Amino acid sequence: MAPVSVKLFWLGLMNPLPIIAVTSGEPAGIGPELCLRLAGEASRFSAGIVVLGDEDLLAARAHLLGISVELRDWPGASTGPVPRGALRVLHVPADAESVPGRLDPANSPYVLRLLDRALAGCQSGEFAAMVTAPVHKGVINDAGIPFTGHTEYLAGKTNTPRVVMMLAGGDLRVALATTHLPLKDVPAAITRASLEQTLRILHAELRRKYGLEAPRILVAGLNPHAGESGYLGDEEITVIAPVLEKLRAEDMRLVGPLPADTMFTPPVLARGDCVLAMYHDQGLTALKYASFGQGINVTLGLPIIRTSVDHGTALELAGTGRADPGSLFAALAQAVEMADRAERFTT
Repeated sequence: MAPVSVKLFWLGLMNPLPIIAVTSGEPAGIGPELCLRLAGEASRFSAGIVVLGDEDLLAARAHLLGISVELRDWPGASTGPVPRGALRVLHVPADAESVPGRLDPANSPYVLRLLDRALAGCQSGEFAAMVTAPVHKGVINDAGIPFTGHTEYLAGKTNTPRVVMMLAGGDLRVALATTHLPLKDVPAAITRASLEQTLRILHAELRRKYGLEAPRILVAGLNPHAGESGYLGDEEITVIAPVLEKLRAEDMRLVGPLPADTMFTPPVLARGDCVLAMYHDQGLTALKYASFGQGINVTLGLPIIRTSVDHGTALELAGTGRADPGSLFAALAQAVEMADRAERFTT
């Protein structure tokens, strides 16, 4: 059960600020130092911020970078605003000492414990949302733990049969019909059933989490030139178009299937509120070009609110102080907005 003070604040009896959990991610990457930057910027967010991580690791990274920060224990720290230079930390002990830029599989279970604790807090009501700093998929798998990404991990932990990855930034929203798959496996993964589920989730979440009453979704084709009437592939004819026709009959505003090579031009984008790409790089190349460093990742369809940075662990920057916290700040701002909308929706 969440602490009584947190329950009272969430009911609006003590403090209206939502509490957002921020996981510090792979300890050898830039996640810990990005989280430390929140100590000087927390006042810009209408929320209480709690960073999940090893206190000694965070203190050591702050010392390395010359960041003056006061780490305050959570739970125990006030749910109200903290002074500039202070940071609430929920201590989750690491399994091994960490050196910036040097991956160690021994800390992979620690990285997953951060996610598990943040998720548990969201499910209990302790936290209104979770924001995730980057993890390194390779080193988690090197530790013998099958892991394909935050999106899939959180879906499994919440028994959610299907979720949708969406990135946002630079006035773009790009959702994905498939996520972290080898390109050769993409066509078989796009079925009428899976595409319909994805579009239903996307439509519902754009309404619920973004406040769009009748969202307009631009749907990409799978093949070059959207198959060119079947000469370059027939998935547009046999799979995508029939699903769009079915859902349009339910008053969903769907445009497509569209050729991906022209879908991201201004005249086409003006027709929609969100793009649905068929595979990872088809959609995210354009999104990251438009907003790298400021874009965010949102997992749609979960029973909780989860946002994330749109970049990786940047091992080459870890410990240098040159990592840009812009994406983390944007992900946090989006989580606060979604938490506020969810609270207004339920009261």
